[in-house]
Amino acid sequence: MCTVNAVAALLSVDEALARVLERARPLSAEAVPLERASGRTLAEDATAVIDLPRFPSSAMDGFALRAADTPGELPVVGRVAAGRPAPRSLEAGEAMGIATGGVVPEGADAVVPIERVTESGDTVTVPDAVARGANIRPLAADVRAGGSVVPAGTLLTPSRIAALAAAGVAEPRCAALPRIAIVTTGTELRPPGEPLGDGEIYESNGVMLAALLERHGLVLERETVADDEASHREALARGLEADVLVTSGGVSVGPHDLVRGILAELGAEEVFWGVAMRPGKPISFATRGRTLVFGLPGNPVSSLVGALLFVVPALRALQGASGPAPRFERGMLGSAARRNPNRDDFQRARLELDGDRAVLLPIEGQESHMIVRAAAADALVHVPRGEGELAAGTEARYLSLGDA
Repeated sequence: MCTVNAVAALLSVDEALARVLERARPLSAEAVPLERASGRTLAEDATAVIDLPRFPSSAMDGFALRAADTPGELPVVGRVAAGRPAPRSLEAGEAMGIATGGVVPEGADAVVPIERVTESGDTVTVPDAVARGANIRPLAADVRAGGSVVPAGTLLTPSRIAALAAAGVAEPRCAALPRIAIVTTGTELRPPGEPLGDGEIYESNGVMLAALLERHGLVLERETVADDEASHREALARGLEADVLVTSGGVSVGPHDLVRGILAELGAEEVFWGVAMRPGKPISFATRGRTLVFGLPGNPVSSLVGALLFVVPALRALQGASGPAPRFERGMLGSAARRNPNRDDFQRARLELDGDRAVLLPIEGQESHMIVRAAAADALVHVPRGEGELAAGTEARYLSLGDA
């Protein structure tokens, strides 16, 4: 029988997170084709290949001219389409039709919108004076060649992908995606859809964790093992070959809680066990070499909360993200929330908007096994430890559960 020390001082959530992030060192960088880079984190600054705009261009459909020639009637001596060079330089007293994005011809210093002129045959009448530089996008006004487009540590969103593409970056250098293994433990667990025998339940933690973590890495393996040492040892040994091993269940002190002891036998060094939080107190964290090992409790909500507070930030840190810690937002309690005297509480709540203010309404059924009740929640509200309760109207921090 595998045993580990069952006595441990409880860390605060912040202390535990700091110990995790100290050990989550960024993975190596790799070039990623831009069309596959969405959701990746830049490992190196991405710099512009070209000036952007790479030539003075028109901000709208209209006529290129010299500001000094307005107001007035001007002959139209040519037209500039987007993607084509100007037919020639513009002389004093002339105008050229120009499309949005078209190259402003040499000699022109303004563009007047088409709706502000009267065009008749090959002449255009400009009734009002036009300011020099009006409606012209200057050369390199957005960025100069070699200038920073997106800094290292930044998550590549669609708008940032567009910025990289416009600046000519075809293959940004991104951190490698962490390879993740998930092991859920419990003889009683069966896949949804199978008939259940006496004492058996459907396995939900593995699919939940995979759905959450695959947004932040590559889930290479997910398996469920029975409560025997041989099955645990084989599965955990395989999982330790990944960058991150996440287990669910088997991390408390009961006779069937085998995970921590077998991990120790396999060379994993436990960094902490037990965090002053509810739900999820018996969470463990260990390392073996560069592999990070998270032992999450078996109760579904405890497993979810532990993953959001510790595993997801570690995955961000492995990719070199700037600010990998959980991204709490601010809201207001819409009803009172009872505090725990010894542990920070993370209560599930519905989120409603009152103007531009987020109102948080803790749901009924906060027990850690109530995953169906938790499905009705939009937010995870941090209720700091203490006596009594937080009154309605109190400002509170929360994590969005929109993606969890």
